[in-house]
Amino acid sequence: MKPGPIPETGEALTETRPRLFAVASAGGHWQQLMELRPAFVGCDVLYATTIEGLAAEFGAFPSVVLPDCNRNELWRLPQVATALSREIRRFRPDVVISTGALPGVAALVIGKSARARTVWIDSIANAEKMSMSGRMARRFADLWLSQWEHVAEAEGAGFYGGIL
Repeated sequence: MKPGPIPETGEALTETRPRLFAVASAGGHWQQLMELRPAFVGCDVLYATTIEGLAAEFGAFPSVVLPDCNRNELWRLPQVATALSREIRRFRPDVVISTGALPGVAALVIGKSARARTVWIDSIANAEKMSMSGRMARRFADLWLSQWEHVAEAEGAGFYGGIL
């Protein structure tokens, strides 16, 4: 149903599209995020990844490039957090979603502090247990998912199937 005037006031309703900040590290995490794009139809999406040109390769626009970090390079986390804070403050998403890895966890933390809903989908590569990033994301995810039913059951995560 299309928005129309409010009967009591005659004031027009406006239809707003949800704003989605979709972030993933390069590689399999990014591939899985790209497979989710049909679910983002009807949303204003800002994609974020860690390698220049990767978003363009997949036709994911608009996009931003973030610094990368991992458990062996934690000293880079402040750079990642600064970049994420800037983009999230600028974009003002309703939802932050990530398929991993550590920059995705940071995005959920910052998104949560900006009052966005947060979604973590652990990588399909983690077939035996939730990833380290996934375990960290649990505290900040409004929706915390595994792509493996037995992992979801063992960890207490949600399960709605696999992406790939």
